[in-house]
Amino acid sequence: MDYKMIWFDFGGVLSPPIDELFDIYQSRAGIPSSALKDVMRKVAAEMGLEMLSPIENALISESDWGAALRQSLHTHYPDIDTTKARLEAFGEQWFNGVSPNQEMVNEFIRLKNEGFNVGILTNNVVEWEPYWKAMLNLETSADFIIDSCKERRRKPEPEFFYLAEQKSGFAPSQMLLIDDLKVNCDAATARGWGTVHFKDTKTALINLRNQLNSGKNNEYRIA
Repeated sequence: MDYKMIWFDFGGVLSPPIDELFDIYQSRAGIPSSALKDVMRKVAAEMGLEMLSPIENALISESDWGAALRQSLHTHYPDIDTTKARLEAFGEQWFNGVSPNQEMVNEFIRLKNEGFNVGILTNNVVEWEPYWKAMLNLETSADFIIDSCKERRRKPEPEFFYLAEQKSGFAPSQMLLIDDLKVNCDAATARGWGTVHFKDTKTALINLRNQLNSGKNNEYRIA
């Protein structure tokens, strides 16, 4: 494949692993990760949606979502103290002091300097944009940033990948996605994209090199 456009997922690829982020939040807010994930699913299920779809598709504001999480915690986990949790301003507390996956950020910049088009294809939240963009500092390097909350669609919906093709102007066979969720990689593959299923940084970089060195791509070496 002659890849021209490399898409990076944000959460779990350019950021630390998602489970690590939940653990960090637990340490500062006092809410066990298992309980927080459970009420996220419960709030979404009440809307007939998956875990983070309500806010990633901007169907509900961060403050209303946080208030719903708090009420669900009080209902289902009455013994958990939520006084340290700023759930109605979740993003600010979630991202505070969090550093990016610097190796992957460096790779993003390296690919750009090597002549590839690079972009961020993310399921994200309107109110979280200032925090995650400041953490990465990649806006001047990215050719495209496509965010679910602005498009009202998200990975792994086929329409989201089609939108990325339309906005970037590249054919599916010229696209490669690096994502930590297999369901997203499978959806991209179904559209004819190349994929790297991110499990850890070292393996992802090796797989990326192998992908870019296959077919028509000029030899690409990862330092």
